[in-house]
Amino acid sequence: MTRPTLQVALDILELHRAALIAREAVAGGADWIEVGTPLIKSEGMAAVRELRSAFPHQVIVADMKIADTGTLEVEMAAKAGANIVCVLADADDSVIAECVRAARLYGVKIMADLIHVADPVGRAKDLEVLGVDIVNAHVGIDQQMLGKSSVDLLRTLAGSVSLPLAVAGGLDAATAAECVRAGAEIVIVGGWIVKSGDVEGSARTIRAALDDPSLAPAKRASPDEEIRAILMQVSAPNVTDAMHRKGAMNGLVPLTRGVKAVGPAVTVQTFAGDWAKPVEAIDLCRPGDVLVINNDGRTHVAPWGELATHSAQNRGVTGVIIDGAVRDVDDIRAMQYPLFARACVPNAGEAKGFGEINAEIACCGQQVRPGDWIIADESGAVVIPKERAYEIARRALEVKKMEERVRAEIARGSTLAQVQELYKWEKK
Repeated sequence: MTRPTLQVALDILELHRAALIAREAVAGGADWIEVGTPLIKSEGMAAVRELRSAFPHQVIVADMKIADTGTLEVEMAAKAGANIVCVLADADDSVIAECVRAARLYGVKIMADLIHVADPVGRAKDLEVLGVDIVNAHVGIDQQMLGKSSVDLLRTLAGSVSLPLAVAGGLDAATAAECVRAGAEIVIVGGWIVKSGDVEGSARTIRAALDDPSLAPAKRASPDEEIRAILMQVSAPNVTDAMHRKGAMNGLVPLTRGVKAVGPAVTVQTFAGDWAKPVEAIDLCRPGDVLVINNDGRTHVAPWGELATHSAQNRGVTGVIIDGAVRDVDDIRAMQYPLFARACVPNAGEAKGFGEINAEIACCGQQVRPGDWIIADESGAVVIPKERAYEIARRALEVKKMEERVRAEIARGSTLAQVQELYKWEKK
């Protein structure tokens, strides 16, 4: 087998950043430079021209995602300096045929992108007949967030056509190595390199994995294990960004600094310091759960204190959130236990037994259902709907990666406004 090709996908908006990242990626071993669709939409053919000028000896891929006017768009990209132009595989056959004809005229190749294609194997065979040069097994980012795998798509295509197979979508070093073992000749990596604080180092890691694909695939975790592992890596602000600035509880204060709570919610509705249901709920929690308590908004009396905290800790409850007050704060802080409340008071209520456990409740301005995921840190607490927990966790990780790259650029002397080109992108 020939040496696998590493294509770095510049799926960002700012051309000056793309050129810098591309230079670092090439230094780390990237072979082909992809002018990503977001960059093309942001900067047009100027992005292709500038990268061709900066990298005269590299293959430049223009990810046009052509859906119509095949000749015109292939001509645009080719004249700007692209060597390979991308067309959507589910475009009409007439569009594909025109792309191929134009590619032959202008001396470029056509890569067909199988994103969202219902029958990828059947369509790949059609594309081979139509004359495309490369087929890309691509799972888009929104599909990735739901757990779909580009490696699985690649495996379904392997052996079905004689064309070179490319693969793209959420790849890291381990999955890139899997792709080579599954028959990919071109491995396309975006975020894992582009969003890295050390682009050159990340590219070098991918390059090594492609050159020696014996790297064992990681054992697949269960969805809940993966959700928890990701949420432990990200912050509450990362999660609210991933949810379009939604889900944050208001009025909470972290009583213990430097700790974090992540897990599915066990909910409690109680009233005016009645601590019976909150304490009973501890016995219903599984290790890793977060206890979420609505004290009816009352902050003059506490339904929770040190002894309840010891019980929760022994049970493996990862944190407690109270829309209300807590007492025995000094003892709880000494335990370094993740507890978030709206107030501190010494007054305890009485165990009357009013309320409910594991019913939908309102807590600090958010609706919380049993099983909704909670992430709470020093910035506050966020409720993640259980149906979207895997997706939101994955999106939050992408937010974190993006911030890491921006942080690295600021550390080199830039400013946030310069990195993000704020004056250009302010809403008009």
